[in-house]
Amino acid sequence: MIPAAVGFQCPDDVRAGNAGVRRVRRPSGLAAARRRFGPVTTTLVAVNVLVFVVTAVSAASAGENPLDNFRSQVFQDFSLIPVFVTQAGEDWRLLTGAFLHIGITHLALNMLSLLLFGPEIEARLGWWRYLAVYLVSALGGSVAIQLFGEPLRPVAGASAAIYGLLGALGVLMVAARQDLRGLLTLLAINVVISFLPNVSLLGHLGGLVAGLLATTLLVTARRRVGVQVGGLVVLTAVMVTLVLAVPEPLVVLGM
Repeated sequence: MIPAAVGFQCPDDVRAGNAGVRRVRRPSGLAAARRRFGPVTTTLVAVNVLVFVVTAVSAASAGENPLDNFRSQVFQDFSLIPVFVTQAGEDWRLLTGAFLHIGITHLALNMLSLLLFGPEIEARLGWWRYLAVYLVSALGGSVAIQLFGEPLRPVAGASAAIYGLLGALGVLMVAARQDLRGLLTLLAINVVISFLPNVSLLGHLGGLVAGLLATTLLVTARRRVGVQVGGLVVLTAVMVTLVLAVPEPLVVLGM
């Protein structure tokens, strides 16, 4: 017999009772992360980390230090190099460059920023609008680099998309009539940092502007999904048209 709160229980009865009890399953690490940070944010971080691993393995297979992933063939084929977009027709670089990072520190800083700001924006916008703003911001950064950057300089990183998310947060805070001083201070600090060597100011500003425009469109259209989708498509088309219409960066053309 087994002692109970009142009297004793038969072991067979205890086993029979436990058999009908539904055990609580603990969520896996990925499931817990998706609930805490949001499914899109978690997926974006996972994709960026996976791409970094692929470039590191590619570098190692070529006899390079894996941490020098920018020396890999994968990095060379998918980073944003303006002249390859305009002259070789490699348009995919406008987006793929946003998922590449130059070294582990670059990756870690961007992913930390994404985990800090992404979940709140994902919760406010919903998953597809959030993802759309992220991708449009990444494209906006690439367009700015295409129009005004150095033709042969490789550029990579999620920074443009993250700046776009900061712009999106600003629009959402204005719509909710929240105090912007903290966000504006953070943006000012990051813009100053963008003037440091090997940091793409153009990409950051392009992503910020694209994020502002995309989120303003979403907030203005509110629950009119068709208008929101159409507006995002038009915004994307305008940016891509600008890239295709200008055969060389404007600085090369003397403009």
